[in-house]
Amino acid sequence: MTARIEVPAAARWVVETLEAAGFETWTVGGAVRDALLGQPSVDWDFATAARPRDVRRVFRRTVPVGIDHGTMGVLDDDDTLHEVTTFRKDVETDGRHAVVTFADSIEDDLARRDFTINAVAWHPLRDELFDPFGGEADLRSRRLRTVGAPEERFAEDYLRVLRALRFAGRFDLAVEPSTWEALRSAMDGLGGLSAERIREEWVKVMAAADPGVSLDLYRRSGALGRVAPALGDADDDAWSAALTRVRALPSAMPILRTVALFEGALAAGTDGGRRARAEGVGRWMQGLRFSNAEVDRAVHLLATPASPPRADASDADQRRWLAKVGSEFAEDRFALIEVGVVTGQAEADTAERLERLRTELAACPALTVGDLAISGRDLIALGMKPGPHFGDLLVELLDRVLEDPDANSRDTLLAEVERRADA
Repeated sequence: MTARIEVPAAARWVVETLEAAGFETWTVGGAVRDALLGQPSVDWDFATAARPRDVRRVFRRTVPVGIDHGTMGVLDDDDTLHEVTTFRKDVETDGRHAVVTFADSIEDDLARRDFTINAVAWHPLRDELFDPFGGEADLRSRRLRTVGAPEERFAEDYLRVLRALRFAGRFDLAVEPSTWEALRSAMDGLGGLSAERIREEWVKVMAAADPGVSLDLYRRSGALGRVAPALGDADDDAWSAALTRVRALPSAMPILRTVALFEGALAAGTDGGRRARAEGVGRWMQGLRFSNAEVDRAVHLLATPASPPRADASDADQRRWLAKVGSEFAEDRFALIEVGVVTGQAEADTAERLERLRTELAACPALTVGDLAISGRDLIALGMKPGPHFGDLLVELLDRVLEDPDANSRDTLLAEVERRADA
């Protein structure tokens, strides 16, 4: 027997208000699924017999968040937005989008959902679970299967292929055999999905508590080669080691986890190899419409040194390493190095080498031309004519400052410029 699901007061208020107005209303989807698993949820959605115009009439404050699809936002007294969607059913699908129409029953609404574990509804006023497709039993059995024929469900929206892999990993579910076979047969459909939808799924996987299971399913099913082709041929040992590193990073760092996956799974070796790998990942991220900041962050980290300087490196070499990595990205690189330490994949003295880098960075050394005590304006004041040689000269001055931080004073650097001019 299903245990009683505790629904937050605000969610209960939404149901009570609509039911009092004569409209059947249920809490649905992920919040109900999570509650059946004993996991808390703050994001409660609703399916109702009320049409959008009815929702507007019943509630004082509403927002048309997706009115073309029957979804209205209802604001409670705390200004929390609750999405209320009219019962719907699919009329036509093309593998990317569905044409829907309003339906008359909760069963019609649940029948259009992807997997049985998501096709569950709870009525908080009657303490009633509506589960026409056996989602609760599948959760107890740790099984993922589609609502109805899997071939049809995937053909309706090929993003469900990736959602299946994510849900199976997130909830530790075994994909039911016919669902698995249909999923693998639907791989060609991934090519028709928008870049944005694929990116959103990727980020959700990388933000999971343990993304490793889903990523392994991506690989086993063939989805990895379609979504991230460069990773499709990764060596088994390198792939396994990369997953270990990804798991060791916090779930709040999906981009850094992505960097760790590519860095661990794809060999780079030389500076040129690192740059080539970084550029390839950058093009992949741009293709999936990651933000420019996310692309720049990943590319920079993948193109710069992954290991700290050797234990016998000079202080100047420490600063030159930090200059390559950049102070903006130093903490990211430190986090990636620490992952190697905690997973046992780094050299024995790596922790000590990392601590030395942290100490050096804490001293706030000049690491860029912009950190120098003089600029191009000072060179002009000396009577020098602006040109590309300004940049070359400032880079040379930075190298001197990296060698000797005390040299980063206005007088010392101007004297060095004059000395070079007289030479």
